[in-house]
Amino acid sequence: MAAAAATSPDAPHIPVLLRPLLAAVAPVTGTWLDGTLGAGGYARGLLDAGAAQVIGVDRDPLALDLARDWGADYGDRLRLVQGNFAQMDDYASDLDGVVLDLGVSSMQLDEAARGFSFRNDGPLDMRMSQSGPTAADLVNETPEAELANIIFLYGEERASRRIAKSIVRVREDAPIETTLQLAGIVERCLPRPKPGQTHPATRTFQAIRIAVNDEYGALIEGLEAAERALKPGGQLAVVTFHSIEDRMVKRFLQIRAGATGGGSRHAPKIEQPDPQFTLKSRKAIGPDAQELDENPRARSAKLRVATRTEAPAGHVDRSAIGMPMLKGGK
Repeated sequence: MAAAAATSPDAPHIPVLLRPLLAAVAPVTGTWLDGTLGAGGYARGLLDAGAAQVIGVDRDPLALDLARDWGADYGDRLRLVQGNFAQMDDYASDLDGVVLDLGVSSMQLDEAARGFSFRNDGPLDMRMSQSGPTAADLVNETPEAELANIIFLYGEERASRRIAKSIVRVREDAPIETTLQLAGIVERCLPRPKPGQTHPATRTFQAIRIAVNDEYGALIEGLEAAERALKPGGQLAVVTFHSIEDRMVKRFLQIRAGATGGGSRHAPKIEQPDPQFTLKSRKAIGPDAQELDENPRARSAKLRVATRTEAPAGHVDRSAIGMPMLKGGK
């Protein structure tokens, strides 16, 4: 939920692409799962659009605490689960729809103590679940070559080796413990950004956050779990905010919909299994002019929607959907 609109006590949280998402999956009925609950914008949108029940899932205990307040208006139509959407087999089946809004929420970015933001000083944490190894652990303990790999593969940062080398040099004197410490190290490695360009530390912070939370592994497992949990005719809607995630979702849905091309006409015909999904559209849906005016951070958001068929659920090779693979298979 990296580009979610800002919230206030008096204004409801409006996530990006909510209007086109609700239009793409209409009519909304039955039981839906919001696998990245956050401040609850999608869950509320689905409930208001006609869902009989929404299962709201989030790793972050803060999101669940907030939901107990606003969710009181919906009674037992809202069911809360603390956990990872990759494990939805444990708490959901026979669903009419699944919504996944990937990335980090504005709620998390705005709280300096969570350590996600390079603009506000705070402890170098970045854990969505608030448990397990922190970003500081990764930055201070990962060997230089592996750290460069993480920054390059997960952040698509071309200066990854230079940044990793600088991080290692600094941490030899004292541990790197805060977000502004790390942001400053990265800034000194890169040219000063021109007006309108992103902050120099954007890609590095993205990469470290993804590694700390195993976001790519969870995404693939979550897509497969959604395939198992959806009933025939159920709908899967995924919102992404950067190119690697969108490429993974696009490729997964193409493979599961049998839309990867016909191969060579000279090769023997290979029988393909029945597709598990049908695509609502081959192209991703992006924000319209109104949404960009309301929330400029939505500019990178993409929505992909597919409908579950009656074919049995299966398993997809991670390398086939473009998941960046670190050495050692992580």
